[in-house]
Amino acid sequence: MKKGGGTEGSVASPPPPLEWRFSQVFGERLAGEEIQEVDIISAIEFDKTGDHLATGDRGGRVVLFERTDRKRVGPRKDLEKIDCSTSRHPEFRYQTEFQSHEPEFDYLKSLEIEEKINKIRWCQMANGALFLLSTNDKTIKFWKVQEKKIKKVSNVNVDPSKTNGSHPPAGANTLTSPKPCVPNGICDVRSANYLSSDFSFPPGGIPSLHLPMVTSQETSLVARCRRIYAHAHDYHINSISNNSDGETFISADDLRINLWN
Repeated sequence: MKKGGGTEGSVASPPPPLEWRFSQVFGERLAGEEIQEVDIISAIEFDKTGDHLATGDRGGRVVLFERTDRKRVGPRKDLEKIDCSTSRHPEFRYQTEFQSHEPEFDYLKSLEIEEKINKIRWCQMANGALFLLSTNDKTIKFWKVQEKKIKKVSNVNVDPSKTNGSHPPAGANTLTSPKPCVPNGICDVRSANYLSSDFSFPPGGIPSLHLPMVTSQETSLVARCRRIYAHAHDYHINSISNNSDGETFISADDLRINLWN
């Protein structure tokens, strides 16, 4: 049927229903292994990019996972315009874990505060470091997770050929030689701590003497608590939520909401 000089288009078919499929499991236990109370997951949270996943358990631990099935090559806005296959499932691998909270005791109220993680919230990344908030019933902690280079001392001043016990290293006789004594029987202590006047370095130097060097070859993720927010709630903290400005967040218990900055 023509209408206004054109043809009426066909009705678009409805989109297919969203279908959830099992993709991956974390923390799979062995056959016959008993479930420990501290290993029960109590909180889970994705960051805004979907590349990092954080879980908290009743033992006060926070475990981080990172996505490995894709590698970003540009800004997020440009990547959203690229058509990606929906048949590929996301894959995550273990990244690191740290102890976020410890059990405490409130002596004023005679109340035990368990270490269970109630909520986890991701904050904005900065300089390649991950930031997140974690809370139990009473205390909120702000964490920074960043890669650190492991420094090792190499090229130390030890020559295996000179440490077999048969030959002391060059110059050792100047420190272990007996103290010179004058005819009246008094020893000259000062001269024993200095090199003798006839000491001289060999023409090629001392091969076994060299300066140690500090090298950085491996990297490791290190979690550090940057700030602790405590003693602000009379009741158990139920939830926390951070603002989009990256500077403020709120925490809520049964009767009160606190704003932090």
